[in-house]
Amino acid sequence: MTRKFRGAVSTVALGATVALLAAGCAGGESSGSDDGSAHLTFWHNSTTGEGKAYWEATVADFEAANPGVTVEIQAIQNEDMDGKLQTALNSGDAPDIFLARGGGKLADVVEAGQAMDISDSIDEATKTALGGEGAFSAFTVDGKIYGMPTSVLPGGIYYSKDLFAQAGITSVPKTLDELDAAVTALKAAGIDPIALGAKDAWPAAHWYYFFALRACSQDTIVEAGSTKTFDDPCWTKAGEDLEAFAGTEPFNNGFLTTSAQQGAGSSAGLIANHKAAMELMGAWNPGVIASLTPDEQPLADLGWFPFPEVSGGAGSAGAMMGGVDGFTCSATAPKKECTAFLNFFMQKKYQEGYAEAFHTLPASKEAQSVVTEPVLKSILEAYNSAPYVEIWMDTTFGQNVGNALNAGVVDMLAGKGDAASIIKSVNDAAAKE
Repeated sequence: MTRKFRGAVSTVALGATVALLAAGCAGGESSGSDDGSAHLTFWHNSTTGEGKAYWEATVADFEAANPGVTVEIQAIQNEDMDGKLQTALNSGDAPDIFLARGGGKLADVVEAGQAMDISDSIDEATKTALGGEGAFSAFTVDGKIYGMPTSVLPGGIYYSKDLFAQAGITSVPKTLDELDAAVTALKAAGIDPIALGAKDAWPAAHWYYFFALRACSQDTIVEAGSTKTFDDPCWTKAGEDLEAFAGTEPFNNGFLTTSAQQGAGSSAGLIANHKAAMELMGAWNPGVIASLTPDEQPLADLGWFPFPEVSGGAGSAGAMMGGVDGFTCSATAPKKECTAFLNFFMQKKYQEGYAEAFHTLPASKEAQSVVTEPVLKSILEAYNSAPYVEIWMDTTFGQNVGNALNAGVVDMLAGKGDAASIIKSVNDAAAKE
């Protein structure tokens, strides 16, 4: 899942050639010297297309502007990133710069002494471009900053305007009842209503996250992020709401074995090829969908709407769930050179390029004017007017509890559990920490 921000130029000297590592290579040893030369290893999750090309070009520019440092790139498939990164961190062979999503997952890395405090190394121009210190909240642990945000990735429902029209749906659903009606209309037209990549677990869990966002107050969600337990009845209500919705059979046939983002048969691929009408996903989805259309271009009829309101809950109307993608320096990386790279790709030029390459929303407010795709403009408008935006729950709760939550949701959708089982999975995992 991917799940960004931009800023200023650093005065540090670096440079050389982009070396593309083989997919199985480890992070390698870091090195830096007093003369400004250094070797950095860089892991990201863009293995194909425009995103991969963007990072290669950006690294090349960084090296050319800063002679003396080499940056080796390793592109890792998104679904493999967490596991490979955790193995590298635990083995002491971590990459110098790696993808991070903040929240509890980053806090765990910080607690293990594996991430670098960059609080004193962020250029003022970078802070200005991001709109101030608040932009770093997802990467702040105990008052210190451990990552550079690069994109903001609020979630919502993507849909095919053509398939909606084919089913006679004339407006996007604003309430759960209206979403139920849309599902019924699509099924009557012989169209799979919702694509779901439950094989990867987290896309299925997104549905629970959003029902919880509607059922629980912001204070309750924040408290659970700290305690990592689901004691409030709203968490059970969220599971029951999802269970009832899933009972209408809104998802594509075989959704339990469907992946999220890999190939035409994935949930994103079903949207890209008009095999399903809707998908609940974050703001990285337009770029993923574009890579899976027959001509590998943005889907012309792609639309978006916020997750519908659900009656009987304590969540604020318009509240959103989403994430912030960014990059962190390993605790053992050459600090001067590593933080120089983080500041370098935050320049407006590179943030705009990032937004265009990934078809997503840049974290830098200076670069947001480059967002012209109608679907992304809709998301940005909703994001900027939302009363609050909560981070993806598996990110908030950290890897162990987050994975238990995701697995509990999939088990329920597979008929192996219920709403109470999800709560038990989370509380049991939290008790082991």
